[in-house]
Amino acid sequence: MNQEKIAVIGLGYVGLPLAVEFGKVRPVIGFDINEGRIGELKDGIDRTLEVDQKELSEATQLTFASEVSDLTSAQIFIVTVPTPIDASRRPDLRPLIAASKTVGQVLKPGDIVIYESTVYPGATEEDCVPVLEATSGLTFNEDFFVGYSPERINPGDKTRRLPNIVKVTSGSTPEVAAKVDALYAEIVTAGTYQAESIRVAEAAKVIENSQRDINIALINELAKIFNHLGIDTEAVLKAAGTKWNFLPFRPGLVGGHCIGVDPYYLTHKAQEAGYHPEILLAGRRLNDGMGAYVASELVKAMLKSGMDVAGGRVLLLGLTFKENCPDLRNTRVIDVVENLADYGLTVDVHDPHADPLEAQTEYGLSLVSAPDKGVYDAIVLAVAHNEFRSLGGSEIRSYGREGALIYDLKYVLDAEDADLRL
Repeated sequence: MNQEKIAVIGLGYVGLPLAVEFGKVRPVIGFDINEGRIGELKDGIDRTLEVDQKELSEATQLTFASEVSDLTSAQIFIVTVPTPIDASRRPDLRPLIAASKTVGQVLKPGDIVIYESTVYPGATEEDCVPVLEATSGLTFNEDFFVGYSPERINPGDKTRRLPNIVKVTSGSTPEVAAKVDALYAEIVTAGTYQAESIRVAEAAKVIENSQRDINIALINELAKIFNHLGIDTEAVLKAAGTKWNFLPFRPGLVGGHCIGVDPYYLTHKAQEAGYHPEILLAGRRLNDGMGAYVASELVKAMLKSGMDVAGGRVLLLGLTFKENCPDLRNTRVIDVVENLADYGLTVDVHDPHADPLEAQTEYGLSLVSAPDKGVYDAIVLAVAHNEFRSLGGSEIRSYGREGALIYDLKYVLDAEDADLRL
């Protein structure tokens, strides 16, 4: 089996670490339609910062390609493309379908196609397989086979890496399921878990982040309640956290390509099946509304302090969806920016981890590389980057005019150093 060549389709936060690990033990083609990305990787540069130059050099059997013709020598295809939602919060399977068409062009009898992208239960066999059949002219489970092994990458996490996170696997036949499981066991030292079916594996993935979403929504609602009661939320959570089974969630903006997206895949399929989910959608509504809530709380505090909101200036520290990571996908910090702008405020955004070109392209934002001192009416700590933690309260306050407000969304500062906290 080690002689079979793998092609990893999509070299983002999920695909590149996977290609690198497999490239240490067997021949791998890392494929991406972004020629610029391929050029950077050939030069040993990973702009996602998930893999460093040393790790890339250790993957001695990994090559990179952007031409479909380069995939013909592979026997195993692993699809790791994004699965976003559209403007109406419906699953957008276009990248997945496009990748399936690409694989279908080079699919041969005996090949296996494994999907890692987050989808709703049934998507692999109901949406992807027909595309593979139509494009290749081959018959599913006779000429080619499929598997599903959901990704569990945590962007920016240097401790929980691909090899030390248990991998769920599945296949379209018992024999293929065993083969897929054995394949991942070559690189995942934490072990694998073979699910009963592809649909079970798909469902397991989509509820992992749905569960986190609901838990964070609960804490966000509690934070709103405690704010009305004049109680510090962090103090409450610390006290409650002394109980052995209290879950250590914190309030905040819920973005990224997983927690803020995956529940919509499950709710879409549930509604398609005739069931209207209540808790999942309620959690989504609450979390999606946190940006507007943060903006309104800041504006109210500014008005109480006698500030003129119209024409005021606010500095947001952080734009990425999580700390110490350059990932801007589905960041909900943009909701705070847009809502503050709606109040007539001028908003500057500073983030040492974000790519300025990507921020401009995706969100129309021109990042501030070095904020001016003493000019802002309010400073919002939106992302807990280490760079912001190291500044401390007095340095952060130096960005503001006298009487400026600091709104700490991530508990970066001590309570006495912030004027508002979630």
